[in-house]
Amino acid sequence: MSSKKNISPRVRRQARVRKKLTGSDARPRVCVFRSNKHIYAQVISDAQGKTLAAVSSLSDGIHDGKGIEVAKQVGMALAKLCREKNINQVVFDRNGFLYHGRVKAVADGAREGGLQF
Repeated sequence: MSSKKNISPRVRRQARVRKKLTGSDARPRVCVFRSNKHIYAQVISDAQGKTLAAVSSLSDGIHDGKGIEVAKQVGMALAKLCREKNINQVVFDRNGFLYHGRVKAVADGAREGGLQF
């Protein structure tokens, strides 16, 4: 058994949030991952165990730019992909990252694109 010191703070936050948050078929989970260079977002149905849609800053149609601008484009592209698959309501999973900056920009872009959460 590992001690708490070996687990990073983000992984602890991730586990704490994931305990309460699950994605169903009616409201799938939007999971965001942020690396130093890129940002990734995917819509997951935990009931089926499948990824329904995925977009990242590496995807086609996402213009080059800086941090928050690209993150907002990722959110809008994810919302567009979800609308094509008749997904309107989702649950937002920040994946242990703090809700500001690029993670918040993805959420704002998804809301602008028409997703409800």
